Amino acid sequence: MDTSLGSVEGFMDKVKRFKEEGNPLDLSSKEDLGIAIMNLISLEEHFQFSFEKTRDDKFLELLKSVREIRKDMLAKVVTDPKGEVWCISKHMLAASMRLSEVGTKALGQGKDAEAKEYFDKAYSIWNLFWGMNLGLLDIKDTSANISDTEAAALPLQSETKTVSPDPKKPATRKSDLFGRLGTVIGDIMNCCRE
Repeated sequence: MDTSLGSVEGFMDKVKRFKEEGNPLDLSSKEDLGIAIMNLISLEEHFQFSFEKTRDDKFLELLKSVREIRKDMLAKVVTDPKGEVWCISKHMLAASMRLSEVGTKALGQGKDAEAKEYFDKAYSIWNLFWGMNLGLLDIKDTSANISDTEAAALPLQSETKTVSPDPKKPATRKSDLFGRLGTVIGDIMNCCRE
């Protein structure tokens, strides 16, 4: 596998060092800021759609103002935007927010299993966003070049329940590599919170 960490073992060593060194960040404040950025991105989208529906230029002015605030806030989290990291970070937050919203709607419709799947995916993307922006994960680390053997070496969260055609035999599925990386990063963030 050719990644900036060299291997899954390299990734796990980096995780271990991160835990041992302690986390100098106030993650609870950073996470609140991440949620705020998600909502600012959402506001940008709503202002754009409102402009399209009304053709009222005030929505474009509001969009510009909110975009400037979002850029300032994103810069507080994305401190080393190499390559496409800035844009990838923005889209990860937007995707996480949208998946959460779709999950919430599914939950409201009584589709609990479907909602949980959306929430799990949103949380994996959220964790990958933080892994990338805390320096635990480079984009190359999630490449398809990771072999099945190396992927199996990543810790796996408890199996996730899925809907089974036979209610007497609940089906389970294991997380994919994307989910595993998100889970490992989520575990690190949980242990680093004050």
